[in-house]
Amino acid sequence: EEIERETAYPDGKVEKVLKNGCQFIFFPNGTWKKVGSDGKTVTITFFNGDVKQVMPDQTVIYYYADAKTTHTTYSDGLEVLQFSNGQIEKHYPDGKKEITFPDQTIKNLFTDGQEESIFPDGTIVRVQRDGSKTIEFNNGQRELHTSQFKRREYPDGTVKTVYMNGQQETKYVSGRIRVKDKDGNIIMDTKL
Repeated sequence: EEIERETAYPDGKVEKVLKNGCQFIFFPNGTWKKVGSDGKTVTITFFNGDVKQVMPDQTVIYYYADAKTTHTTYSDGLEVLQFSNGQIEKHYPDGKKEITFPDQTIKNLFTDGQEESIFPDGTIVRVQRDGSKTIEFNNGQRELHTSQFKRREYPDGTVKTVYMNGQQETKYVSGRIRVKDKDGNIIMDTKL
């Protein structure tokens, strides 16, 4: 593009205005700024390689050269960080965070302290504020972990509970209940 005018300032800054309306400002430290012909699109390339872009809709895209990370802030407050390893974090204005890991596991961190992880195989783990955990497996089984016990529920209705003292209790859909002590010895079995 042809230069319409060029101005050199005493502080070493140089401003170039192109005929198409674009404006470039070069700073002595190596940083330079480009203002698009629309006057709203601004790109600043810093001496360290970082790049900041401001779009017409006020979206700000900042690329950190050393970390190879892009941080995008949208006008509605959503922030998206993209890391060089493929991890993507979304920080929502309401405080919720969603992290997508390189293996495509998705972790949601809610503002009330709850967490949810969705694994590529379909397994879902939910952690409550009190630390209790629910795991839903892709085969239909479900586990509940609390400070008192771990319970697995099977699709056929069978429920197996292991208590912190090691005692195990299995309830079958038929109504049968079998209880074992911590060493695996049967201490009760209501065979029907």
